[in-house]
Amino acid sequence: MQRKSTTELLKELENFSSFEEYRKANKDSLINKTLSEYLCDLLSERKLTKAEVIRKAEAGESYSYQLFSGVKCTPKRDKLICLSIGMGLSVEETNSLLKLAGLLPLYPRAKRDSIIIMNMNAHKSVIEINEALFEENEETLN
Repeated sequence: MQRKSTTELLKELENFSSFEEYRKANKDSLINKTLSEYLCDLLSERKLTKAEVIRKAEAGESYSYQLFSGVKCTPKRDKLICLSIGMGLSVEETNSLLKLAGLLPLYPRAKRDSIIIMNMNAHKSVIEINEALFEENEETLN
């Protein structure tokens, strides 16, 4: 069964009188995991190692391992964006990860975010995205 989009789920919420009914009808589309569990599932799905992702993410080892292990429960937005780039996530997947962590998703109306989105869609590395941000006088990811 394919997971429903966020838009579909929002529309369905209007039609349910209780959360229990909604949950039963959409159990395959809901994320019922901690951030660290979700990150580890993404690693497993993509057959990646933590070390490989952290290297590609240009992220601090200690901080990143704490996120993967669940020790660090309130991650910084830029760190999660870097990890998502290191895992090769799409913008949509990155936004799901950010929302799960309680952070703002990438927003195409914001100049900095639109630069990140364009470069992620072009499968650029963290270093290349930072160069594009720097060229536009925007704060880099690290």
